[in-house]
Formats: sequence, C-alpha cells, structure tokens
Amino acid sequence: MPEKYVPEITRVDVGGRTMKLSSLSKIMYPSTETTKGEVLSYYVGIAPILLPHIAARPVTRVRWPHGVADQSFFEKNLPSGAPSWLPRVKVDDVTYPMVDDVSHLVYLVNLNSLEVHVPQWTVTEDGERENPNRLVIDLDPGSPAGLRECARVALLLRERLDALGLQLYPVTSGSKGMQLYASLGGDLTSDEVRDLAQQLAQEMTKKHPDLVLWKMTKSLRPGKVFLDWSQNVAAKTTISPYSLRGRELPCVAAPRTWAEVEAGAEGEVFEQVMFEDMGERIEEYGDLLEDLL
Repeated sequence: MPEKYVPEITRVDVGGRTMKLSSLSKIMYPSTETTKGEVLSYYVGIAPILLPHIAARPVTRVRWPHGVADQSFFEKNLPSGAPSWLPRVKVDDVTYPMVDDVSHLVYLVNLNSLEVHVPQWTVTEDGERENPNRLVIDLDPGSPAGLRECARVALLLRERLDALGLQLYPVTSGSKGMQLYASLGGDLTSDEVRDLAQQLAQEMTKKHPDLVLWKMTKSLRPGKVFLDWSQNVAAKTTISPYSLRGRELPCVAAPRTWAEVEAGAEGEVFEQVMFEDMGERIEEYGDLLEDLL
C-alpha cells in the first residue's frame, strides 16, 4: 500500500498566537521558485506597514491553491473553518474577515491568499459602511503602452489634482500599471467620488486623446492608458498597497516616489518592484503612503 500522505505542518508563534502553517516548501511562483514560506515571511515582515492601510476595511482575497501557474479564485466571505479569533463584519449579505494584526493576515495568507484587496471605504464596529476616505485612479496601459506612459499620465493627473487641492500618492500595481491615491475627508458618497473620477477621466481624455482613455472599450485601448474611474464604486475593491500579486513574477503593489515617476516618464528604467526589494525600499523611504492615512 502507498504511504499515507502527511501534510507538512509547522507550528510557529505569530503575534503571541500559536499557529499551524502548512506546506511552507510549496512553490507558489515557479518562475522564481518562490515558496509559500517566503510569501508568508514577506507578509510578516511588511505587516507593520501594510496593516494600517487595510484597517477597518473588509478584506477580499485572491487565492492560488496550487501557485500562480494554476487556477485562482476571489474570496469575499469568511473562509470556512475560520477560527473565532479572526475578526469579521457583515456588509450587505457578505461576512468578510477583517485584518487587525499580523496573526489575522498570516491566517489568510496560509490559505494561499497571495493578493489582498480592499474597498476605498471603511466600516464602523457595527458594520455600517462609511463614506470613502480615499480616491483611487487606476492607470491601466493597453499594449504597447506600459509603465512609462502610465508615469506620463500620472504627472498630468498630479498637476490637475494639485489645482483641486488634492495630493496624489503613486503606487506601481505589481501587475501592468499604477494606482494613484488621494486622501478624502469622508463628506462624499462612493457614487459622488466615482462621478468625480469619471469626470476627471473624461477631461483628461479630451485634453490628451493620444495618451488617455476613459471608456472601458478594450478595442480602443492599444497604446493608451485607461483611467479606470470605476474602482471608486462602492462594490469594487483595489489591490492593497504592499500586497503581493499573483502574476508570473512575485511583484508587489509598491508605493513610489514622484522622483521615480518623473524619471520613468523621461524614459529611465521604471519597472514593477519585486518582493525581495521591498525591505530595502522600506529602509530607505519608510511608508511613502503614511500621509494618506
């Protein structure tokens, strides 16, 4: 008879809580041979900076049970079998996990959740949805456009929003494009923020029709940057800053300096950031989104 399979379990102390982590040697990113253990280690290390950006926000995950070369699925609901100590909140008909400390984050990542997504709004302790406290503009380049074109658009948007009294914070998405965030006072509804972002996208398309696109039509995208205003819709979520991405390479949604964006727009090397480079960036810059909080 074949030997019975015994799952590889490692007991560790995470934030004062003993946790069972499984299959730490499993390859999650075949192209770099990055293991689940390395993914968990990244999230533990980045947690002090990541956690404030997802605090009080319902957390949606994208899970890759067998690594990025295989299938993935979005998960909004609390995972089945979730421990009682994992916080949760019911919004509409969905019970979401909340992530308040490193053990909550590690529990979800241990389920092969590589990506952490959150909305632009927070919830009260009673589960009441509050008005969004940040605006996000997602810059999605249509090939052959890439990060250089995104950087050029980001600079145009910085100038425009600066005139409106809004300071933008750039993040390369870890996938193809970028996100730009601005802090809001919470006096606008999600629909009002969406309308504002849509009007901005339409205005930028009119001014820069060779570079910018506001319509979602895929056939119009080649060589242009789509300003995805719809990420501000209440039902939508965006990749959290500092989250890994489930792409071929283990890249991160990485906050960037405006100096990097300016250099990228001028044609200097401007690429997505790999997870192993984040420690050095944190040492050099700290949390570039700290003021967004």
